[in-house]
Amino acid sequence: MLEIPNKLQAQPDVKKKRKWLDSEGRWGLLLVSPYLIHFLVFVVGTSLASLYFSFSDYDILNPPKWTGLDNYEKLFADPLFYQALWNTVYFTLLYVPAKTFLALLLAVALNQKLKGLKLFRMAHFLPVISSWTVIAYVADAVFNQRIGFANAILAHFGIAPQSWLIDEVWVIPVLVLIAIWKSVGYMMIIFLAGLQGISNDMYEAASIDGANAWQKFWRVTVPMISGTTFLVIILNTIYSFQNFEQIFVMTGGSTEAGSTGGANNASLVLMLLMFRQGFSFYKMGYASAIAWVLFLILLAITLVQFKLQKKWVHYD
Repeated sequence: MLEIPNKLQAQPDVKKKRKWLDSEGRWGLLLVSPYLIHFLVFVVGTSLASLYFSFSDYDILNPPKWTGLDNYEKLFADPLFYQALWNTVYFTLLYVPAKTFLALLLAVALNQKLKGLKLFRMAHFLPVISSWTVIAYVADAVFNQRIGFANAILAHFGIAPQSWLIDEVWVIPVLVLIAIWKSVGYMMIIFLAGLQGISNDMYEAASIDGANAWQKFWRVTVPMISGTTFLVIILNTIYSFQNFEQIFVMTGGSTEAGSTGGANNASLVLMLLMFRQGFSFYKMGYASAIAWVLFLILLAITLVQFKLQKKWVHYD
């Protein structure tokens, strides 16, 4: 009697499992090793070091001494911290919605078929690649108290000149205006990418249903780019909390402002306070505590934004 082979019997796996660190894997690891070393040393390493310093008394010149929660206790009892926190939040509340709306408006306008479209896009993106030193010179030509263009317009109407970057009322709104002008082109490009990903079939279907231009924008465009809008809001929020270079260049060391953070610390934000404590007073432990509090604030805001995005962001 012939024995019929069982075809259902599991056959041995003749394929050799690929080793993770074969020749190709080793080459890949070698090519990314510069970035990995940079990340481990200058990101992970410095973050862990700053976490340790935040629990220590460290002045750069002497070895750190463990002090526990002393830096955090001093921080939460410091009125200057709450003023810097409020200035940062105030900057964010003005900056994020205004920049997001303007970037979307420019993207919609520059998504049309216009003559010289590339020139207009380049003109709006040019301030993005300019340094804050250059932007500060341009802004000074507009908002300088003595020779600025803004005060020249006010004088034409008989209005007294304003100290735009000194006045406690005007300094944050003016800084927000300048920051938007410099960086709105970057977010405009992100919105343009989102707009160009919308199929024309969506707009044709809306036209057949009798939708006008506003209804197409509100019912088709806005929902379809909600994911892009969410990304822009996240990036703008992070930038506004980490804004340092602009405020330092324009009010931190300017002759008009006179002191780091402007008159009466009206433009003192958390990043500037951290810089002042670390590099002016050499309180690196205290500055590290500010950095970690800022990180936790940003983490909490980002988590809340991700939680709320389920109600209005559509990815389908």
